[in-house]
Amino acid sequence: MKKKKTKKAIVYFLLRLFVVLSLIYQFFKGNYNNVFLCLLTLVLFMIPSIIDKKFKIELPNTLEIIIILFIFSAEILGEVRNFYGTFKHWDTLLHTLNGFLMAAIGLSLVDILNRSKNIKIKLSPIFVALVGFCFSMTVGVVWEFFEYTMDKTLNTDMQKDKIVKTISSVELNSQKVNEAIVIKDIKKTTIEGKVNNQKKEYVIKDGYLDIGLNDTIKDLIVNCLGAVVFSTIGYFYIQNREASRVAKHFVPKVKEEN
Repeated sequence: MKKKKTKKAIVYFLLRLFVVLSLIYQFFKGNYNNVFLCLLTLVLFMIPSIIDKKFKIELPNTLEIIIILFIFSAEILGEVRNFYGTFKHWDTLLHTLNGFLMAAIGLSLVDILNRSKNIKIKLSPIFVALVGFCFSMTVGVVWEFFEYTMDKTLNTDMQKDKIVKTISSVELNSQKVNEAIVIKDIKKTTIEGKVNNQKKEYVIKDGYLDIGLNDTIKDLIVNCLGAVVFSTIGYFYIQNREASRVAKHFVPKVKEEN
């Protein structure tokens, strides 16, 4: 047990140190958006401790370390170090992991209530697993709402625009009827507008710039896959808690009173 706590403490120390060093570096470079992300990461690192002390819920070391690594990977590596742009499937990996983790948290919350002596209603394992799945998908949808809001209000690109070679739209129909015009094998798209009050023209080769729809739907699909995987694991865990060696590393428990 002490070895596990030591490993967790080392992970916390190293990640916090890296975040603080990144914060200082970004501050002197004048990248204040990244400074904010570093500060936000340090705050998010406190979530497991708050859950532990405030709600008396014990997080398994494996789950806690993965949550911290997830936050670090999303905010510092993904946003500050631009892993989202450097590694093609970085965003997909994190959204899949998010679906898995949120299903674990959602399932465990219901499982804790289900096993409480103060709650008279007892839910079946399949229903508990379903709630875990729905909780994960709800978190995934709310996050996509957040990305959309940030893009619209602060002109960010959290939804990550993609180049597509085919589009279909009723807006292109000159007859103004509800029949989509399909354009395939798009060679280029020209965008004219103003950047910093100066006229600018951009030519996108080999396609059209999708405004984030494909990224949003892809994120929700992989979130769903992650949720399905853990909800399935969680179902068998509730059926036979002793036999499941995987789920016990991810399902939080209420702290036992001394």
